[in-house]
Amino acid sequence: MIVSTRGRYALRVMIDLAQHGEGEYIPMKNIAKRQGISLKYLERILPVLTKNHLIEGVHGKGGGYRLCRSPGDYKVGEILRLTEGDFAPVSCLESGAEPCERADRCPTISMWKELGEMIDRYFDGITLADLMTGKRPEEK
Repeated sequence: MIVSTRGRYALRVMIDLAQHGEGEYIPMKNIAKRQGISLKYLERILPVLTKNHLIEGVHGKGGGYRLCRSPGDYKVGEILRLTEGDFAPVSCLESGAEPCERADRCPTISMWKELGEMIDRYFDGITLADLMTGKRPEEK
């Protein structure tokens, strides 16, 4: 599985903020209700998005969360890498992996590298704005 529940929920949160925010702060409970995500789960996702400056949050009355940029400026790949790490198709290509002693003679390494690059290009070719309109990357 390339994308976990955490990654899918992070995308849903970002789309929700894009659709309903319009510069206003949206309370976490409103996002949770619309998206059918528990507050407890959101409490694990929102800090990651805030810490990495994808969204900003304000506590207290009138507080909530909003996007830091316009929806067209967010790449799906950027969001998913925060929640999923990299998209390496095999463990030897993961960030921080120990160098594989067989890499120089591995007949499949170039295939795995190419697949990883394809996944990166695909996710980096889709923005939040695209998801909001339902456009597919090949339709741009």
